[in-house]
Amino acid sequence: MFDRLIGVYLLEQGLLDKNQLAEAYRMQESNRAKLGVIAVAEKLMSIAQAEQVNAMQASMDKKFGDIAVERGYLSEAQVSRLLELQGNSYLAFIQAIVDKGYITMEKLREVEEDYQALHGFTESDMAALKTGDVEKIVPIFLSTDDSVYRDMFSMGIKNMYRLVDNHMYVGKAYTVSAIKDEVLGLQKFHGDQTGVVAISGKYEDVQKMAIAYTKEEFIETKEDALDAICELINCINGLFATEQSRHDTRIELEPPNFYVSFPEATCEEMMVMPVYICGGEVKYLISVSKNIEVK
Repeated sequence: MFDRLIGVYLLEQGLLDKNQLAEAYRMQESNRAKLGVIAVAEKLMSIAQAEQVNAMQASMDKKFGDIAVERGYLSEAQVSRLLELQGNSYLAFIQAIVDKGYITMEKLREVEEDYQALHGFTESDMAALKTGDVEKIVPIFLSTDDSVYRDMFSMGIKNMYRLVDNHMYVGKAYTVSAIKDEVLGLQKFHGDQTGVVAISGKYEDVQKMAIAYTKEEFIETKEDALDAICELINCINGLFATEQSRHDTRIELEPPNFYVSFPEATCEEMMVMPVYICGGEVKYLISVSKNIEVK
């Protein structure tokens, strides 16, 4: 997810153009980040140390990690950790743009620091973003410490990532009492916990999401697209209800509904998280202990 967030930031700052960003993402799919890049990104080695080890590899039949340990730059445990991180999508993205010569490691470090300052993220937030672990990332974008909202948003985003688009990313959540969009799919639930979960947006963006979820090449009607979105919401809420049942919390799901044309959805308070998915943007809406009315 962080690879997409930083990619958008690099584009906005004019540090990459659209073609370069697309090429970097293409390379990312097939590349694994080198240990030196990972070690620098994780702040375990300096850029100079990584470059020195890379240079030594040219004349020694040894692995990067072995040389780094011999030089005292890394411990065996740190090398093992770096090897685990080689599949990290953000680090593979960094590797791609460095290999293409688009941006240097020095500049990338500046970019990360600027991005962190812009959004007010802590060092622990940045570390969580780089892991690619959705359950660690989602709380960073929430404007509440409420555990129910945190668990519900994490469950939803994690399964959109898993079932729909593993290149999606999210924006900062915010609270509203009314929202207008072209289409809406929602599901209410009651029991020990009550509330509403919904997805809204422009039909074109919701349609893209529905196609990716169903794996059907063509979804031509609004009704078919919204039906698929409701199926996704029901799946997410079903998983959440099952998880809550393990903690003796009973949740009953009502049949989902969709609206292909509605002027406004209102609620005393609902939290909205922007979701950038399948090349579009939708809103993921959750209201706990309150009801959403569609007019």
